[in-house]
Amino acid sequence: MSQKRALITGITGQDGSYLAELLVARDYQVNGLVRRSSHDISEPVETLRLQGAVELVYADMRDTKSIKRALERSQPDEIYNLASQSHVGLSFEIPEETFAINSDATTTLVQAALAQNPNVRIYQASSSEMFGDAPGPQNEMTAMHPTNPYGESKLQAYREAVLKPRTEQGAFICSGILYNHESPRRGKQFVTRKITHSFAKIKCNLQDTLEVGNIHALRDWGYAADYVDAMWRMMQHDTPDDFVIATGTLHSVKDVIDTAAHALGMTLTWNGEGVDERAVDEQGITRVSINPKFYRPIDHVQNLVGDSTKAREILNWKPITDFATLITLMVQHDLAELQSHV
Repeated sequence: MSQKRALITGITGQDGSYLAELLVARDYQVNGLVRRSSHDISEPVETLRLQGAVELVYADMRDTKSIKRALERSQPDEIYNLASQSHVGLSFEIPEETFAINSDATTTLVQAALAQNPNVRIYQASSSEMFGDAPGPQNEMTAMHPTNPYGESKLQAYREAVLKPRTEQGAFICSGILYNHESPRRGKQFVTRKITHSFAKIKCNLQDTLEVGNIHALRDWGYAADYVDAMWRMMQHDTPDDFVIATGTLHSVKDVIDTAAHALGMTLTWNGEGVDERAVDEQGITRVSINPKFYRPIDHVQNLVGDSTKAREILNWKPITDFATLITLMVQHDLAELQSHV
């Protein structure tokens, strides 16, 4: 059997790097799509590249000619489209760019890929944000009501780049409806990594206080390394389908904070209400305060929790890493990184 070839867009992100490692371990020839202007090649991907396990292909998701060249060069059997503007809060500030990257560019990629090879298998990174304020737990049959530009852009991509070619052309396109997933490779602009990195800095006396927005926001948080395994399993299934990938358990931003502090041997006490709520440590020093500027412009999502029964039964997938282990892993990584530079 010949070696499989895969193309990963968004390979420099947390999901892309974990997926690259998984595919290399499964003896794939891996190509990763990056922009010429990209100077933030992640360390895991750079390591794989230097080892000759991953080849970088330069293209811009919004440039059709460069996408076609990248496809011709990589000749993939499987395409994992992970590239996106993935910050929900930022999508309110740049909605047009969010749609251009998450929806328009995805449709262009799919059309170009199918024109080159109608038998190529494609994975599309969908999102739980497509469900928006739909009652939870949500599964593959739940109606979608996105409440932010990011969720709307992902829903449009799902309709135009997944359902349409799958129905009209018989294309093999899977949609992974992933709930929030984190890791030590998560960008520091995302709330979980912002929390773990800030507490590591507090532990090292490099920061006094963490400012956050809505600490009572609830999310279904899993581990990115577990979730990329689900992506691969979808692509090996006999038929293309949609799968919710989630833990099925809700935790608040406050839970993330308390777990990160506990992992560093810190005990927090909360007092106050609303914007005056804060957490103090054993010495009475304020370690967490609320800053309304970090609130989302619109956040009606109250019960975004997934039912991954279908993935568990059909793909034999389940999350391995629990919430406390995940947050502890992240904060210990951030602490070790900071201490290595002291």
